Amino acid sequence: MCGILFHAYLGITFGTESEEFVDFMSRLRDANARRGPDIQQQLDVLTRRGDNGDDIPLYFFASELQLRGTSVAKQPHHDVKTQNILCWNGEIFEGIEVAPDENDGAKLFSQLLKACNVEDITSIFANLEGPYAFVYYENGTKRLYFGRDPLGRRSLLIHKPTVSFPIFILCSVSAKMPEGLDFEELSSDHLFSLDLDALYSLDDPLMGFNEAFQPIDRSTVAQGVEVGCFATVPRVNVVVPHDQYPSPNLGAAIPEYLQAAVDNLVSQLERSVMLQVKSITSLRKRYGEATVAILFSGGIDSAILAFLADRYIPVDEPIDLLNVAFENPRKQAKNQKPNRKKGKSTTEDHTKRIEDVVSDPSALYLVPDRVTGLESLAELRRLCPHRIWNFVEVNVPFEESQSARPLVEELMFPCRTVMDLSLAIALYFASRGVGTIYKTPDSPREQYTSPAKILLNGLGPDELLGGYGRYKTVFSQYGGWPRAVEELQMDLNRIPIRNLGRDDRVVSSHGKEVRHPFLSLPFVKYVVELPVHQKLDPRLDLGVGDKMILRLAVKQLGLVEASTRKKRAMQFGSHSARMQGGEAERKGDFLLR
Repeated sequence: MCGILFHAYLGITFGTESEEFVDFMSRLRDANARRGPDIQQQLDVLTRRGDNGDDIPLYFFASELQLRGTSVAKQPHHDVKTQNILCWNGEIFEGIEVAPDENDGAKLFSQLLKACNVEDITSIFANLEGPYAFVYYENGTKRLYFGRDPLGRRSLLIHKPTVSFPIFILCSVSAKMPEGLDFEELSSDHLFSLDLDALYSLDDPLMGFNEAFQPIDRSTVAQGVEVGCFATVPRVNVVVPHDQYPSPNLGAAIPEYLQAAVDNLVSQLERSVMLQVKSITSLRKRYGEATVAILFSGGIDSAILAFLADRYIPVDEPIDLLNVAFENPRKQAKNQKPNRKKGKSTTEDHTKRIEDVVSDPSALYLVPDRVTGLESLAELRRLCPHRIWNFVEVNVPFEESQSARPLVEELMFPCRTVMDLSLAIALYFASRGVGTIYKTPDSPREQYTSPAKILLNGLGPDELLGGYGRYKTVFSQYGGWPRAVEELQMDLNRIPIRNLGRDDRVVSSHGKEVRHPFLSLPFVKYVVELPVHQKLDPRLDLGVGDKMILRLAVKQLGLVEASTRKKRAMQFGSHSARMQGGEAERKGDFLLR
């Protein structure tokens, strides 16, 4: 995990020396430095404006969180001979062979140095699997190339020059900005280039910026290079069953016609997990410390990730299960109201709730995800008794969550809805990993901070396999199987723009890296090519027909209780949503500012 910051002035005088702007650039650099606590470096390059113009400075900054290789790799990567520069924020899991003692950014840079044209460069990225964002400067052509992986699993923000701020900026994460300067998330639909030579040859670079700034089709590759499944996100299979297709009988055994699909799903997901946990550096590792943690609600998605990770992480190494819960005044007030339903106690129940909280403060945090997390923990301990599972109870007092809110809003920007905040603040505290654990069921609670730098996140199955309750509605009311296919395609299209950049910015603020095994491109390709009726069946009950194939796979692996759990969004399972007052009544798409 790394932080990237690039900026270039357009040769136009403006208030860059103002105290406000200087302070902003300092904070922007600090924010990107926190993503890579191991080493940071800035390179300043001069490029000439036209044949006889002034030298224009280009600023490259990168920070590094060392997760691969045997030594810390300094960024930006810089070739003295060509003066080419690479800022790399990503992981290469497939496409370029990276040995255990090598750094993947350095290997990628060596490939880019051999590229002769834009098609060569695009070909390299078309054959890479892994989350990434990059900025690459090719000095010979005075071109800047930049982009994100096709699913947008890493953040890259862009500020295009304006009259108020004629400066071009690319960065991994923002900071509080001066009036008139704004960022947007760079689209993952294309790669991009900026022709600096053409731009600085213009009398008015600001007016000509859009001509020099060009999208590059990801499938534009060199002659003879095949466009594989890493170049773009495949489309959903549109084959549907006939109208009278019977619902499967999901009793004790998996239906024979679904068995191969279930087995292949497990195989594909297991391979994805293996690639994402196998090559972690031991630079900082101490014996008995966890290097991998799971963002763990106890639901079906996080449970299977924990189970499969156990197969590829050394047996003497703990796995941290990060389970977050919030003190929510609105929920507490609701729970403490006397229950006036017929046949129920009122005063006695109310008094007991108060006594429970007073006698055990942790009762404040017995949120739905804490309950299911503990239930899944019991299943994992039964199935994998050789492993130390550190169930980390991350309890967030109300005052602490509110004091962290301004920082979380900065980190998640340009995402800025109520829903973004309730998800981002849950992810912020969960990924920080500060909480308590019980080393054994009978031992006292101990303070604990997870040392794991890699966090596995179960994002993806709801979008790929129809895990949302609305699939039942669209199926029954708006068009059956064809409408379910359309919904799957819409959810797949939205994956790059809804969560991933935001989540990357939030988690990385702690100097940690989030990885998404369900969103490796080979796994995505396998799943989207399955016919819709093998993935879900909206005619069946929730907890059965939604993500049907995954539920069958999880049950086959022995996680019986987890296999039946219904979808529950993180913000509701952790109680990070709708904390108090008027905000509690605002809809999720309400803009915070």
